[in-house]
Amino acid sequence: MDSLIRILRQNSAIPRADLARLLGLTEADVAAKIAKLEEDGMILGYHAVINSEKWDAEAVTAAIEVRVSPEREGGFDRIADRIAGFEEVESVYLMSGGYDLLVIVNGSNLREVASFVAAKLSTIESVLSCATRFRLKTYKENGLLHAIEEAPERLAVSP
Repeated sequence: MDSLIRILRQNSAIPRADLARLLGLTEADVAAKIAKLEEDGMILGYHAVINSEKWDAEAVTAAIEVRVSPEREGGFDRIADRIAGFEEVESVYLMSGGYDLLVIVNGSNLREVASFVAAKLSTIESVLSCATRFRLKTYKENGLLHAIEEAPERLAVSP
């Protein structure tokens, strides 16, 4: 299973026939293993890695460091579940260090992300503070390098 998962993490669109050949299995065996991984909740979904600069250059991604006061009965889990329920939120991670949750948010512009933080995230009773960091450029995502365009050579500056 480890080999299958490793291959699918690199390219989930790989044809079953190619997977079978790489793993030395039949296509039926590969299909059964994938169905079992999906059924067990090991594989949660599939997605494409999109070069957002080419798709929507105005879109904004923010990493928001959130400090929270854990709830007596639910700890961090209930707060994280509540935050994860917002449609703007792509990912929520429990972190070690100076903050508790890392929240990844996508928006069509800076104002939309700022509005989410001000109107939704920071108003949750358990949220103590938020620090928002904006993605400026992506070099590598989910193990894939983004094409980096060569900058034109600068002219030498002399005093």
